[in-house]
Amino acid sequence: MKKRQISQYKLIQEYGYSPGQLDRLRKNSHVSTYTLNALCGILRCGLEDIAEYRPDEPAKPDQA
Repeated sequence: MKKRQISQYKLIQEYGYSPGQLDRLRKNSHVSTYTLNALCGILRCGLEDIAEYRPDEPAKPDQA
């Protein structure tokens, strides 16, 4: 967001982005792929630029 000079306020006011979705992102809560896609479109970036996968618990050796 800093790179594109887009503030949270601008996301909400100019792009119609939901304040609730921004709050979910800040709190590492569940967000939909639609939400992530919309944010990537606004920021003109890839998913890897705004998110990373972190498993809730380590996989057991027999589940790999």
